[in-house]
Amino acid sequence: MKVISKQTNSKMCLICGLDNNLGLKANFYNMEDGSVGAIFKFRKEHQSYPERVHGGMISALLDELAGRALWVKNPELLGVTATLEVKFRKPVPYDVELFGRGEITKQTGRLFNACAKIMDKNKVVLAESSATYVIMPNNQIASTSNLTDDISILVKDDVSEIDF
Repeated sequence: MKVISKQTNSKMCLICGLDNNLGLKANFYNMEDGSVGAIFKFRKEHQSYPERVHGGMISALLDELAGRALWVKNPELLGVTATLEVKFRKPVPYDVELFGRGEITKQTGRLFNACAKIMDKNKVVLAESSATYVIMPNNQIASTSNLTDDISILVKDDVSEIDF
């Protein structure tokens, strides 16, 4: 599927923060069908049991994917998670390239619902989620005046397609 544009990263987010040494540093892309896509690789530091990524890290990535689905059409808005339901289908490995996809399933007023999934290179779904988010003004999310600066780091790359 074709990549339309790349989304921004932040400085310290556990999932996309470029300055977070323990984070995932995942990259997210606006896709031609209106979904958000991701290419990422969990590391050994993200494990629970050997050879398996911790469920909390999996949940955090699914939350990020579903929440970023809002940015595909409304990059100036921010959503805060109200509910998140995760289904773990298969063990998620670390040190291998994985793919993620998130999309909005319903939007009404200040709420939106979204779903997300993590897949391996063979398109096998390893984990998936559904979530509800509240769209909030920036000043209600963080008291810092630097919120926009923190979440607006664009690092260009040459990804033009993701094979979901």
